[in-house]
Amino acid sequence: MMQNIWSITGRSIAVSALALALAACQSMRGPEPVVKADIPNSYAANASGTSIAEQGYKDFFSDPRLLQVLDLALENNRDLRVSALNIQKAQQQYQITENNQLPTIGASGSVARQVSPTVNPNNPYSTYQVGLGVTAYELDFWGRVRSLKDNALDNYLATQASRDSTQISLVGQVTEAWLNYAFANAQLKLAEQTLKSQLDAYNLNKKRFDVGIDNELTVRQAQISVETARNDVANYKTQIAQAQNLLNLLVGSPVPNNLLPNQRVSSITNQNVLASGLPSDLLNNRPDVKTAEYQLSAAGANIGVAKAQLFPTISLTGNLGYASRDLSDLFKSGSFLWSVGPSLDVPIFDWGTRRANVKISETDQKIALANYEKSIQSAFRDVNDALATRNNIGDRLSAQRRLVDATNTAYKLSNARFRAGIDNYLTVLDAQRSSYSAEQGLLLLEQANLNNQVELYKALGGGVKANTSDSKVYPASTADMKYHKGQSSQQRAQQPQQ
Repeated sequence: MMQNIWSITGRSIAVSALALALAACQSMRGPEPVVKADIPNSYAANASGTSIAEQGYKDFFSDPRLLQVLDLALENNRDLRVSALNIQKAQQQYQITENNQLPTIGASGSVARQVSPTVNPNNPYSTYQVGLGVTAYELDFWGRVRSLKDNALDNYLATQASRDSTQISLVGQVTEAWLNYAFANAQLKLAEQTLKSQLDAYNLNKKRFDVGIDNELTVRQAQISVETARNDVANYKTQIAQAQNLLNLLVGSPVPNNLLPNQRVSSITNQNVLASGLPSDLLNNRPDVKTAEYQLSAAGANIGVAKAQLFPTISLTGNLGYASRDLSDLFKSGSFLWSVGPSLDVPIFDWGTRRANVKISETDQKIALANYEKSIQSAFRDVNDALATRNNIGDRLSAQRRLVDATNTAYKLSNARFRAGIDNYLTVLDAQRSSYSAEQGLLLLEQANLNNQVELYKALGGGVKANTSDSKVYPASTADMKYHKGQSSQQRAQQPQQ
């Protein structure tokens, strides 16, 4: 009777100890920090409607040549390949930490030749042994192994989000490089037209000089304009070659000529309104923000690892198999053996090293928190900058077009007055330079307008999905899954600041 009581009591103590250990493992990580992004609830120049980041790049961009170039880039770009390989690496690292929660079972076999000084010391004998064994399987009472698994999972998710960031950046870079090639060609054509008109003017002034109507100064002034235009032509040819080289690098292979724009592009999207949505959308649409969130969660898991190391580590070792002095008797009755036993590692004096590791992990979490908050603020700033340009680009374009019309008219009038002998050629040169500069400025501004559309799409987190109908949902971090009972990072960021 007493033996049964002790047996029941022993089991009760064991169950209670296990319950306490499991409760401890839930509290090792500690509470998650409060995120204080400190950003307004709306943008400075907000366009109402669903964020354009929800649109796939195949629906946002309208030029079929550009879409083909983007598909080539997503298939061949080396940075994107490295990102994909990093995901595979992180996935395997997570698999390793998950496997560490299970015992490792291995087969072993041995034969030993030995002499016993007490049993027939003059005759050596052999011992044969085969079996299965579990070596140093850690009983994870304090959640150390589970925290390592959480850390590996968060790092894996962060790597996946980083890959999406690389894709967004690539889509933006390829589009802007493609536009740069188009407008470099447009600038070249403008420079060639200017060179032709300057050559005509030079030839006219040369003839007037030859017959004694004008002096040599007029000829030299016309020659200066010709050589300036020739220099611009050569410069834009260089820019076209460099733009093509950059585009080939980003795409990862030579871009076919039929996909290259040889003149200015008037539009790249069919969207009339570039809606930005709400700042809170950035937490789900910007993968770099998600990366910082996963890294913050991983830092919290590291605290659980460091705190668990303050407590004893209990490991289990066991094996079963057969052993015999004669190989023929190895698997006979009486040769079976087994053993099992725990080992305990109790920290006593480590001069504060383990507690210092806890402090370090807590500091790392504070750093990750600051980085997460900054990533939100940076994303908000990126969108506001793009919207600030978007808000005024229409007025700038209208003013620049009026400037082009005015300078072209002034050039025609000054040229007519010069031919009529009313003004000298210096007036024509000034008017021509103003007209040429205004035309160049208009091309640059048109390119900036298209680049701004790309920048806004990219800043809002667009470019991850190919089609709008595709679904892109980022998995919850381990902090969201375990310590906030389903509350998302977006909901936490929207809480009142404390």
